[in-house]
Amino acid sequence: MAPTMSFRWYGEKDDPIPLRHIRQIPAVENVVGALFDIPVGEVWPSASIEALKAQVNAAGLNLEVIESVNVHDDIKIGLPSRDRLIDNYRTTIRNLAGVGVKVICYNFMPVFDWLRTTLNYKLPAGSYVLQYDDAVATSQTPEELSRTVAANSGGFTLPGWEEDRLADLHELFAMYAGIDADGLRANLRYFLEGVVPVCEEVGIRMALHPDDPPKSLFGLPRIVKNLDDLKWITEQVDSPANALTVCTGSLGEDPANDVPAIMRYFSERDRVPFVHLRNIRWTGNGSFHESAHLSRSGSLDMYEIVRALVETGFDGYARPDHGRMIWDEVGRPGYGLYDRALGIAYLNGLFEAIEKGAQRSAQP
Repeated sequence: MAPTMSFRWYGEKDDPIPLRHIRQIPAVENVVGALFDIPVGEVWPSASIEALKAQVNAAGLNLEVIESVNVHDDIKIGLPSRDRLIDNYRTTIRNLAGVGVKVICYNFMPVFDWLRTTLNYKLPAGSYVLQYDDAVATSQTPEELSRTVAANSGGFTLPGWEEDRLADLHELFAMYAGIDADGLRANLRYFLEGVVPVCEEVGIRMALHPDDPPKSLFGLPRIVKNLDDLKWITEQVDSPANALTVCTGSLGEDPANDVPAIMRYFSERDRVPFVHLRNIRWTGNGSFHESAHLSRSGSLDMYEIVRALVETGFDGYARPDHGRMIWDEVGRPGYGLYDRALGIAYLNGLFEAIEKGAQRSAQP
């Protein structure tokens, strides 16, 4: 019941890591891909999806998980244009299913898909990681933080921080002015009611990613923060197609979240087709930074998280997330090759050791 180990790839134009290097990572069978040149809300053309799949397959890898089919802000806000945009999303779902995609990872965060205050925080050993400092975040304006992200992106376009979408943050925030948590939940329910029946028809599972960080920021509501939020979401449209991407780092950024327990609860109910496995270190007062995947490198118990997956029979897709930039690698912040490959080696070891330990314990 081992998971399909995967590796996120941003495409030939936007990712300095070639597919042939990903293919050499032990046990990696699947690329988590996306099309980043399609404006949010527009249909992903079948020809473009087929070209991506052909490129991935030619490298000896599969394309069964898509990440960042972003939900348009008009849907999150509940504007009249949402019906057209949801219809576009349904068409994209059908087009992805046509090439064998099984899981779509998405989020429902207002304005910012994720937030860090530093993209190149230096750790004592000399590696660089993503960092969130709550004091900095709460003392700056959204425009200031947006400029910080852009200045430290290494020249890459970061999902959720597209320049065209964030060109006028003041106007975008004004559009969300009347949306509270209940309103955002109602709009998420409306979206799910619109897309889940198509997912059931074509065999795709929507896997909602938690808020990152899991707290309200700049007065914007966040509704995917903890166990109660996730329970509410899965109960609104009671279908295996309405599922979750359980991201250990995002949920773990709040020390109040028991990540192994959350993983176990939803995995044993078959609501987790996709997991992001990463570690973070709490630094106090709501702040944290990324770390190596090893349990003792951060604040999360990766052994207990993986054990929850093994003991609930998880056989979905997994990928390492947000690695350090090590060995002088230059690339997309948080998405270098070397440390994510090390993370996979560590995770592979955890899965094998826990699986074989369970098998031996079951023997008479």
